[in-house]
Amino acid sequence: MVDIHDEARTDRTDTTTFEMEGACPFGGDSVGGTFGSTPTLASWYPQRLRVELLHANGLAADPLGPDFDYAAAFATIDLAELKADITTLLTTSVPWWPADYGNYGPQMIRMAWHSAGTYRIADGRGGAGTGMQRFAPVSSWWDNGNTDKSRRLLQPIKHKYGSALSWADLMVLTGNCALELMGFPTYGFGGGRLDAWEADDASYWGPEVWDAANVTSFDSMVTRDERWRGQNGDADYDLQDPLAASHQALIYVNPEGPYANGDPLGSARDIRITFSRMAMNDEETVALIAGGHAFGKSHGAVPADEIGPPPEIAPMEAMGLGWHNPRGAGNAENTMTNGIEGSWTPDPTRWDNSYLENLFAYDYQQTKSPAGALQWTPTDPAGPRTPDAHVPGRTHALMMMTSDIALKVDPAYRAVCEKFLADFDTFTLAFSKAWYKLTHRDMGPKHRYLGPEVTIEDGLLWQDPLPEADHAPIDAADVEELKRAVLATGVPVTDLVFTAFSAAVPYRDSDKRGGANGGRLALAPQKDWAVNRRTVPVIEALRGVKAAFDAAAAGGKRVSLADLVVLAGCVAVEQAARAAGVETTVPFTPGRVDTTQELTDLEMFEWLRPLADGFRNFADGALPAVAAAVSPEAMFLDKANLLTLTAPEWTALTGGLRVLGANHDSSVHGVWTDRVGVLTTDFFVGLTDTDLEWSATDASGTTFVGRVRETGEERFTGTRNDLVFGSNPQLRSIADVYAARDGQTRFVADFVRAWDKVMMLDRFDVKGHKRYGAMAA
Repeated sequence: MVDIHDEARTDRTDTTTFEMEGACPFGGDSVGGTFGSTPTLASWYPQRLRVELLHANGLAADPLGPDFDYAAAFATIDLAELKADITTLLTTSVPWWPADYGNYGPQMIRMAWHSAGTYRIADGRGGAGTGMQRFAPVSSWWDNGNTDKSRRLLQPIKHKYGSALSWADLMVLTGNCALELMGFPTYGFGGGRLDAWEADDASYWGPEVWDAANVTSFDSMVTRDERWRGQNGDADYDLQDPLAASHQALIYVNPEGPYANGDPLGSARDIRITFSRMAMNDEETVALIAGGHAFGKSHGAVPADEIGPPPEIAPMEAMGLGWHNPRGAGNAENTMTNGIEGSWTPDPTRWDNSYLENLFAYDYQQTKSPAGALQWTPTDPAGPRTPDAHVPGRTHALMMMTSDIALKVDPAYRAVCEKFLADFDTFTLAFSKAWYKLTHRDMGPKHRYLGPEVTIEDGLLWQDPLPEADHAPIDAADVEELKRAVLATGVPVTDLVFTAFSAAVPYRDSDKRGGANGGRLALAPQKDWAVNRRTVPVIEALRGVKAAFDAAAAGGKRVSLADLVVLAGCVAVEQAARAAGVETTVPFTPGRVDTTQELTDLEMFEWLRPLADGFRNFADGALPAVAAAVSPEAMFLDKANLLTLTAPEWTALTGGLRVLGANHDSSVHGVWTDRVGVLTTDFFVGLTDTDLEWSATDASGTTFVGRVRETGEERFTGTRNDLVFGSNPQLRSIADVYAARDGQTRFVADFVRAWDKVMMLDRFDVKGHKRYGAMAA
């Protein structure tokens, strides 16, 4: 191989001799941008805005292509045959990873639970929806030890059904089949989860810096203090937003108690906070813990420091499997997972109430597992025994975790346990519904669910239910009539745009919540959010248009307020483009419905309230404390990510909203035009004006003033959410396109496409199950 550094080497001043022939053409210890190449861009500039995250998990990574219709493919599956195949696999133990008790059911329940259990209500990220358990960092969390084995066992099933069955659906369905195999009646199953195809590099999992290769147990992790405020037991004790797990690399809490300290009451407080952050109340929390621990066992037969690295950093020859165990065959009776050893019940592969019965029938004392982890054993030596998972004739004392004892000592949890002890049927139903919620929480509206087992009742509040339309839909002629009626109200274009956008922007693709469908902008809590105050009189004006249309329309037609709000925004954009000299028709797809206050979960929707919204230049009063750790522009990027916007879409949409006067308080920040309400490229022209010199107006550097260099005359003001499109090189490159002489027509077209995309983000009733190409221009 010819050395491309020949000339450079002649300048060396040391006496090292090089063998030039056959030398590698790459200097140093790295090749291009491959793994191990350091330093990287991230290490050089750790504070840079990572706009490239908007293009993660894109079409280029997807082997199925843009036209693949998962709903159509899934419909070809005979679900009964698929479930039979899974059930056969669950009871067919293989030598390379023998099944505990001859039944893979318990470990598959854990796999499905941990796939779904990453969900968090604060930003909707995590959950089972995209099969992220297959990728870093989740795949290599200590708490997910040996879930790689469960997925590898399922590989023959995945290969048989191919692209018609996503990994995400397969993992959840396998958990259901496992429960049913062991006598538990599940509440139903909805398919429709679309797989991701690359690691998640966007989600924030916590402030801790930790070394996965050296994490050998729960209590070997770095301190968790950075993600918590207050002390366990204090009134202000809580997790940093948007986190849900008590520690980096955990799914819920440390089963040995906070800091592995064996404190059941402290564990109960952690449990309540983490499960509530995952949208579960006390009854659902107890049902999930007690129900899940009715099956299987925990594994801690081998000291943690003997276990090899997780999958993401395992040796090449491991072929994607991690946590190599050197003891014996590395499995069966020598299995090591979380370090705690033993089973909760005498019959770990049958659904019964013995977990709760034994938890309350006996006193427990602290002991340690062979791996050194803290656990609990009945003080009564005559207590029930549980069979060994692999050695016939051997038995063991029951095991409880600190997080189990927590259910006994916390008064509220204890009351739920006693209710379930007194009524096994009530417990069964509660666990069934909680499991269904756990595994479907991030899927969005029920009409996204696929398959013959979607027979669950309507109106489950956590599904953000929408009523069926009770009137005939409006047609093209009605749309034109309504456009004229909207313009006749005299409501300014700027207010119509702001209101429509405010209805749609709460959407987040992470768990498919929010959006304009349902008309919740007119309901609590959204109507009362500070950022939405400007929408109140507009909603009232549109109610008048709706009332007049509904009264006059023939054939039982009515227009929903949800549709009318969006249509009003669309006609406003058309007017604004026309005023800029560009004729355009903004797409409008009717069919939205209005939900009710009774079908709106106030607490859950309050999590959608923005602390900051760069699109509307809004910052909550509590923002300064948060901005010390997370910049406004980073929060803006995060929101663009949740809206699935690309960098060009983000840029075009923001520039258009600025000149259309869509700031929440009608301020002039970023409104760099004297033609407010006209869809011009003035924002980009002002942004790239080299005659302007910008300076911060406050010590925090959150607002700025742009002055003419030569005269010092103040021209514009802006926020970080404005200037980022000029300071970030990727965004500025896009802004240059729109600021150019030929940018106006392109900008209007791009803005309209981005606008329509946002208005349609929650319209899964018409978009189907295609990941790409769902938004027509």
